[in-house]
Amino acid sequence: MLQKPRGTRDFLPEEMERRRIIEQRMRNTAMRWGYREVCTPTFETLELFTMRSGEGIIQEMYTFEDKGGRELALRPEVTAPVLRMYVNEGKVLPKPLRWCYFADCFRYERPQKGRYRQFWQFGIELIGADSASAEAEVILAGHEILSNAGVQFTLHIGHLSPMRTMLAAIDAPVAKTVMGLLDKRDFEGLEQCLTDLRHHELLESLTGLVQSKTIDEAFAICGDIPERERIEETFAILDGLDLPYTLNMGIVRGLDYYTGTVFEAFAENLGAENQIMGGGVYRLAHLFGGDDVASCGFAIGFDRVMVSLGETELVRPPVVAVLSTNEARPRSFEVAGAFREAGICAELNLMDRGIGAQMKHAAKSSDFAAIIGERELARGTVTLKNLQSGTQHECGLDEAIAEVKGVGAC
Repeated sequence: MLQKPRGTRDFLPEEMERRRIIEQRMRNTAMRWGYREVCTPTFETLELFTMRSGEGIIQEMYTFEDKGGRELALRPEVTAPVLRMYVNEGKVLPKPLRWCYFADCFRYERPQKGRYRQFWQFGIELIGADSASAEAEVILAGHEILSNAGVQFTLHIGHLSPMRTMLAAIDAPVAKTVMGLLDKRDFEGLEQCLTDLRHHELLESLTGLVQSKTIDEAFAICGDIPERERIEETFAILDGLDLPYTLNMGIVRGLDYYTGTVFEAFAENLGAENQIMGGGVYRLAHLFGGDDVASCGFAIGFDRVMVSLGETELVRPPVVAVLSTNEARPRSFEVAGAFREAGICAELNLMDRGIGAQMKHAAKSSDFAAIIGERELARGTVTLKNLQSGTQHECGLDEAIAEVKGVGAC
């Protein structure tokens, strides 16, 4: 028996329905913020990703050579493809551009709970707005999208400039290592690293920076920096709207192109692999031949959203099973069609089963049964049975449709 590739999953109808419901909640929220959906190719030129992240990323990707000898890769993330599309198609469009996406991505890594080789991302990119208001909008939109999806999470927000300013005297590759230790809050490793670099005097200030609870505390440690006014304006907007968040000046993010505000969200019930959203301010378009445009965005790990939600019962539309005798089968198509025209899912009996067997099957998958026997056929009615409560009554088709719609989602 052939099996699915390692790190991939099959989704049966019930799980797909759950995923589509949550996906639609996220789409609807993004749409209300003005973000319109875009779509990029599943595979791109390999250079699109190595140009930004270096050749080392190849071992984490699915790469291949096509019949024309071109080096291609299945997309490992969507931000780079969206900015490539901006350079190719969107430079002349009026800014700012508010784009969102929902796409599957591929990475060759060890599969585990919440981490797969094929996975889905939901994200937004705000392109062409270089302001505190733009940064605040993206953060607020991300918070609302996760909240409306039903996820319980904590939001962490920081800025890269204070840490980079304090590490300006250290060579860039080494500074990156130090920032990584701060991101992980590995203070023991940080002390050893700074001692080896003969910069032990930075230990107290760097440790104090990542432990700061307020913006004022952070600036008391790092001092005035050119970005201070912008940072204060961004946080003033968020604070003025009572956004719940934790200040974290130790956030580094795994992508080198972030330039300012950064943020992450962590689900409260996912254990070690609990980061569910990450984003920030970046400049990327110029790498792909475009203008040096300011951008801000985030990606949400949709699979981790679904794991976080667990078996939470989701609202779904009611399903009506249309049951009939053989003589009433033509009429059953008309009845099912009327339910569907009214926006209600209706399933027909397609097997040579008696009414009793049909009812037994309907009880496993439907919320209502619309029964058409000899009497109902003669009268032009249906017997509508609520399969949850067990109550039933004979009525006209319009009345049956109205009753099902009145009950709404089950």
